[in-house]
Amino acid sequence: MDKRWTDAQKWEGNWHGPCLNTYGEEKKQLLYAEKMGLQFHNNGKTPYNIDVKGATIADIGCGPMSLLLKTLNLGYGEAIDPLTFPSWVIDRYQSAGIKFVNLPGERWTGDKKFDEVWIYNCLEHTYDPKKIIENALDRGGIVRIFEWLDTPSTVGHPQTLREAELNEWLGGEGRVEMINRGRTNGKAYWGIFPGNSYE
Repeated sequence: MDKRWTDAQKWEGNWHGPCLNTYGEEKKQLLYAEKMGLQFHNNGKTPYNIDVKGATIADIGCGPMSLLLKTLNLGYGEAIDPLTFPSWVIDRYQSAGIKFVNLPGERWTGDKKFDEVWIYNCLEHTYDPKKIIENALDRGGIVRIFEWLDTPSTVGHPQTLREAELNEWLGGEGRVEMINRGRTNGKAYWGIFPGNSYE
């Protein structure tokens, strides 16, 4: 890890702040979920439920409000992020039966396999996006991904992701589209890819 990464994490931590009003980020997540092939349904309380039917799922770069919090019938979940969040955020994950793993995705290794690994809107913040994808493919039956392409490098986003690189790292071809939905706009990449433990 280098200074660019530590500066990016500081920037991202300041962006989230006390994590009290996350509506803007959660609204964008609805788009990411749609593109990653996740389907919402209404249970009478909220229309934003994802029935994962007992699947085990890891969310790399989860932030304080992982999409795992919107799942029903989660077999086992891990939310992985290097940032330090307020204690109530961690308590919320634990209350939902989700294990919070305070690690960079580059260091998320191990023998435990997951039915799915989710990566969305996080690789721009990392120091080695290829390694994160390798870890996800190694531990996941499938990898669902949504990322923004060709964004200029900034303090908070040190990585510029390219379509050809993502295709190479993921071993397939993702979908690419220009998206313009209010504040959620840019050149997007998404797809569902078989992992190394795919059956």
